[in-house]
This record gives sequence, structure tokens and C-alpha cells, in this order.
Amino acid sequence: MADTPSGTSMWGGRFADSTDEFVQQFTASIPFDHRLAQQDIRGSIAHATMLAEVGVLSESDKDAILEGLARLAAKVEQNDIQWSVALEDVHMNLEYQLTQDIGDAGKRLHTARSRNDQVATDVRLWTRDHIDLALSEIKRLMQGCIELAEQHADVIMPGFTHLQTAQPVTFGHHVLAWFEMLYRDATRLQDCRRRLNQSPLGAAALAGSPYPINRHRTAELLGFDAPCANSLDAVSDRDFAIEFCSVAATCMVHLSRMSEELVIWTSAQFGFVNLPDRFCTGSSIMPQKKNPDVPELVRGKSGRALGNLNAMLMLMKSQPLAYNKDNQEDKEPLFDSVETLINSLRAFADMVPHITPNADQMRAAAMKGYATATDLADYLVRTGLPFREAHEVVGNAVAIAVKEGVDLSELSIETLQSIHSAIQPDVYDVLSLEGSVNSRDHFGGTAPNQVRQAAEAAKQRAAAL
Repeated sequence: MADTPSGTSMWGGRFADSTDEFVQQFTASIPFDHRLAQQDIRGSIAHATMLAEVGVLSESDKDAILEGLARLAAKVEQNDIQWSVALEDVHMNLEYQLTQDIGDAGKRLHTARSRNDQVATDVRLWTRDHIDLALSEIKRLMQGCIELAEQHADVIMPGFTHLQTAQPVTFGHHVLAWFEMLYRDATRLQDCRRRLNQSPLGAAALAGSPYPINRHRTAELLGFDAPCANSLDAVSDRDFAIEFCSVAATCMVHLSRMSEELVIWTSAQFGFVNLPDRFCTGSSIMPQKKNPDVPELVRGKSGRALGNLNAMLMLMKSQPLAYNKDNQEDKEPLFDSVETLINSLRAFADMVPHITPNADQMRAAAMKGYATATDLADYLVRTGLPFREAHEVVGNAVAIAVKEGVDLSELSIETLQSIHSAIQPDVYDVLSLEGSVNSRDHFGGTAPNQVRQAAEAAKQRAAAL
């Protein structure tokens, strides 16, 4: 940050003493809110345009302001701005730079607005822009899940409950479960965007403006659906930031769950999948290691998103209306959640389509743990046996299989019939892994046929977002 410009305070007329140097540093937001610069300039362009249309600003002043703002936007883009702590925040820094460029016309830009409605507008614009980026990345990841599911719709793996082998599923079905989580996240992002898309501009400090402003016009120029309906709420509301942090936290929890599975699956003990080398690292001491660093880091970063949500909720819980200095603290957790979410989505969108399942290893694992036990119980129920009795019969069968060290499908028909006379040779149709997954041939089931249909439907749902 640049040194303090002398004689540049824009609010000091009321004060006899200058601000303490430490307090100046402590209360300044420019070290982090300078990233709102382009949104602030967009808001100023809309505000100046509207002021000229209603006759508050002359056409010559408007033209000078718009030309100066265009030059200022280019400087921001080129990172050619010296930000000053003495000017406190991005708004005063840009106004100072504009006034230095175009003179008195720059001083007229702030007519009929306050930093309160200005910052509320900027943060909404910035969040909206980054929701669009997050949606772009999550859609890429969703598409990657669909592609992976289609390619491996027939690969059989163990499904787990309590991380214990439960029933056979297909790898494609499991990956489409990831898609469903992400799809809900995408719709939550869209809902968040819709609710934030109202313009605070024109609410001024808290009560509105005595000038004949047209808030609907500035809302239109900035791509908002409408102006905020209440000036007090407009400047003090941060629901949209809380909601984004909530969506980000939920999505990061989903990515963390996916990460946990990938970390487990890539271990030597499981060996279910391979990740591309470019998403892994080695060990400085153990040459055999291939560490799944991207999933591990995303799993760790989920904690940041959860912490940021809590920080935002705590920030707002005791604030009276309207704007308070506390609200300066909304930006850093919001900025961090945005960056964490978008970067994590980007990493997964790049990685997921290139995951390679080890079909033989998955199949071998599905053969352990008696994954078709429930299928045998269902088989017995279809013969007329009550499920609770069937459950006990299958438990006896599993005990024999454990004792003999074989899978249920490897027990002889004689052994199975000795357990219950209703069992016939066709039982092997359901005791095989293929028979088990193929029997779940209904909407939402794990059968390969259903996986392919679900992947096609997922394409259409993703395209409609």
C-alpha cells in the first residue's frame, strides 16, 4: 500500500484531531477490499449515468466522469493503482484517483449516494460475478462425473455402510451419487444468485436520498432484477453473503466426502482407483509413495469454508440496523470462501474425468464381505418366507461360508438346501455380483442399464441449469 496522501481526507471536517496512525491502519479496509475496484467502477458508471438522466449531473460532468472511470478501469486491470491506507477503502481511493484525473467533476460523483449503499452494491456485484464462475466450474465437474459414470457403468464394486461391505454396486452408480450432490449445490448457487440480485444503490446512508434519483434505472444498468425495497435493509443486509458462505460450506463438505473416498480408494489397501500423476505428489524420503494431495488438500480446505460461514453468522447476529463498522468484516470470510470453492471445484473438474478404476481390484473386494447376503434373503422372501426368518437363514449361511472361507456364491447347492429347503439351483442367479446389480433395474437403482439412463438424464438436467 502507498504512503498516506496529504490533505486527502474526505470526511474530516467534523474532527479537530487527525486519526491516530495505528487506528488508521487498523480500521482501513483497502488491504482487502481493493479487489472490489472493477465492481465499484461499474456502480459509479451506472450512478453517474442515472444522475445525468434525472438532471442532477450535467452532461459535461457525466462525460468527464465516464471517460475518467474508463481510464481508471484500465489502470485497475493493469494493476497500475497505488492504494492508500489513508483513504481507507476502495471507494475513497478510486474517487481520489478520479478527481486527480478530471478535477471537480470527480467530486460530484458521490452526490445522492453513500459508502454504505456503495459497498453493499459492490459486494453484491462481486459475489454475483463469482457465483457465475463457481457455476461454470461446478458444471464442468458435473460433466466429468457423467463421463466417468458412462465409461464405467458395468464396473462392479462393493457398496459400503459403516465402511463395511454392504451390497454390490456399480462404479458408475457411485459416481452419479457425486453428481447428485453437486447438482443440488449448483441449484443452491442459482438460488443464492437470484436472491442477491437486487440493487442497494440509492439507499444512500440509510434513509434514501433527497435528490430525484431513479433507483430502477441504476438497477437496470447493473443487471439487477430490481432495487432493494427498503433503504435500511439495503445498506445493512448481508444475507446474500451468509447464504453464499452456506452454499460454499455445503459444497465443500460434498467435495470433502468425495476426497475422503478417493484417498481411501487410492491406498494400497484398497487400490480401487488411480489418479493421474499430475494431481499427486511423492515423498521426500519414501520413493514408492504416490500421495493424493489434491483430494487431501480439498478435504482440509473444507474446514475454511465451514469456519467462514460461522464467522459470517457471528458477525451479523447482534447488529442493530442499519450499517455498522462491523460489516467491514464481511469481506475477508466471503472472499476466502469464494476463492476456496472455485479453486477446489476447478481442481476436481480437471481431475475427475481422468480417474481410472481398477475393475479387477474392485470386483475382488466385492467378493469379500458377503455382499450378496441381502440378495439371498430377498430370494427366500420371494418363496414365501417372512423377511425376519429369511434374515436368520442367511445369517446361518454366512456363518458356514465364513467357516469354510468361501463366498456365498461358492457354497454348494446341497449346503444351501441343508440350510433351507426352499433354496433351488436358480439361487446362483442372485448370488453372483452381476445378478445382484442387474436385479436393481429400476429408477435410481445400480443396474448398468439404469446407470446409462441416469447419465443421459443427468446430461439434460445439467444442460438446463
